[in-house]
Amino acid sequence: MTLCLPLPGFDPSCKAGDGLAGVPPLDLWLSPQLQQALVAGAFLALGWQVVAFQNRRRDDRLRAKREEDLQRALLAEIRAHVVSLEQQTPEPEDAAILIERVASGDLLPTVPQHSNDRIFAAVIDEIHILPAPVIDPIVIYYRLLSIMEALAADLRRIARRDNQRAAQMMADYLSLMGETRDTGLHAMRVLTECLRGGPKAVERMYEEEARNLSRDLPGDLAEMRVSNRSSDPRGR
Repeated sequence: MTLCLPLPGFDPSCKAGDGLAGVPPLDLWLSPQLQQALVAGAFLALGWQVVAFQNRRRDDRLRAKREEDLQRALLAEIRAHVVSLEQQTPEPEDAAILIERVASGDLLPTVPQHSNDRIFAAVIDEIHILPAPVIDPIVIYYRLLSIMEALAADLRRIARRDNQRAAQMMADYLSLMGETRDTGLHAMRVLTECLRGGPKAVERMYEEEARNLSRDLPGDLAEMRVSNRSSDPRGR
């Protein structure tokens, strides 16, 4: 059976001996050269899509690898300094004695250099590629670290001239050491969770902390009310 396609102005019926019998259907509308160009263009467009998809997959793999490398490097740097802060932070009683000795002029305060931001300084231009939940803890930690550096420099400069001022600055410095240590521990937890399970793991960690806080808060408030009543001799 011969396939015949109707065209405007032509009789829709055809017979085996007609001039259109046996003509490929597309040849009635498009020349063979144009058909070849369309087929080649379709394959070319498909090739572009495949190449673009492969490039995106490669870029995603490289980005994920770079994210992981940055997080591991920052985690190692933060961990090293947090361990140092834990060893250097004195107990409250020892801190009070230290501040008193500085105020009396019996002790000239010496604070160590904390140059522990080399990796962060090297990757600061790429910090935006990290997952959003880990950026804030990292930036806050290194911000506190820079404040510690500035305060330590001021303390070294003023220690020989004003004992009372040096004692106040020493108290601020010791308090800042504890805050920086706690912030570093939090940044380490966030980075560890993100390396294990990605940003969703960090979000689950925050949600769990919020649930624990909401569960413990009523008990803490009840204890505070009991403590306040016991401190009032009339029980009010």
